[in-house]
Amino acid sequence: QVQLVESGGGLVQAGGSLRLSCAASGRTFSSYIMGWFRQAPGKEREFVAAIGWTDNLTSYKDSVKGRFTISRDNAKNTVYLQMNSLTPEDTAVYYCAANRGLVWVPTLSSRYDSWGQGTQVTVSS
Repeated sequence: QVQLVESGGGLVQAGGSLRLSCAASGRTFSSYIMGWFRQAPGKEREFVAAIGWTDNLTSYKDSVKGRFTISRDNAKNTVYLQMNSLTPEDTAVYYCAANRGLVWVPTLSSRYDSWGQGTQVTVSS
């Protein structure tokens, strides 16, 4: 349904920062809940962060709270994930996802309709 393209991943040393971007197609981007999930090899996909219909409606995984910030620019159909103080535990493929639901349920992957291809984030010690 919605086409999503992530960018900004790469290799960074522990303590460093990266900013991920997700560009979305569609004419109703502002109505989507936008989320970031990640998956490491051998582990299940896990919720990282989400942003809703207003800038202050956000949710974060406990382990990234205070280090990661999600934001959106509806004029550009883009959502961002600013990642600071990165650790090797943050190494994973990061996926952008769009949730077209009308209820604020940000953490469940099953509620998201569209997914990007993923971008690799590798944090060295």
